[in-house]
Amino acid sequence: MSNKSRVKICGITNLEDALKAAELGADALGFIFYKLSPRHISPRTAALIVRELPPFVVPVGVFVDEEPGKVASVAAETGISAVQLHGSETPEYCERLMGSLKVIKAVRIKERSDIMRLRSYNVSAFLLDTFREGVPGGTGETFDWEIALEAKALGRVILSGGLNPGNVREAIEKVEPYAIDASSGLETKPGKKDHKKLEKFMEQTGK
Repeated sequence: MSNKSRVKICGITNLEDALKAAELGADALGFIFYKLSPRHISPRTAALIVRELPPFVVPVGVFVDEEPGKVASVAAETGISAVQLHGSETPEYCERLMGSLKVIKAVRIKERSDIMRLRSYNVSAFLLDTFREGVPGGTGETFDWEIALEAKALGRVILSGGLNPGNVREAIEKVEPYAIDASSGLETKPGKKDHKKLEKFMEQTGK
């Protein structure tokens, strides 16, 4: 396939899913440390999984409005080298972490004006997810990808929100994002990946 994309598989909770995703070509794996998420993982369990990952698969920690010191300590304990922030973290908050970690700021997209917020952040990349009231991420719903195209002018864009084997090829061809991120569209239940869906998904990404 002509268009390829880096791929992050998020919501990893067990070693079997982690190794399968890595084997199929995932560039990064997401570990959610937000305790209210159905895909929550403890730092201790994440550390055991990270230790078994191949050397070129990047472990990413997902946080929601966590204290910066706590983020740093979880990163040190688990071996994650990048963090994905899904709350109301400020540009100043992100700057504090940027010295030691790669920072991905998640922005929930409801309308075009939402991407204006990106201008004030100096981070490694932006993850664009679908807005749903009271849900910090993982909605399983798509948004208007034309907005993602505009956001590319403001930094690296990781496209998220409702991606699955049936629509990921269209997303890559239309947006040509820095990377794509998927979780709920590849599961049998929250936190457990469907390996057949995972295989089909990775095939569609050009991996």
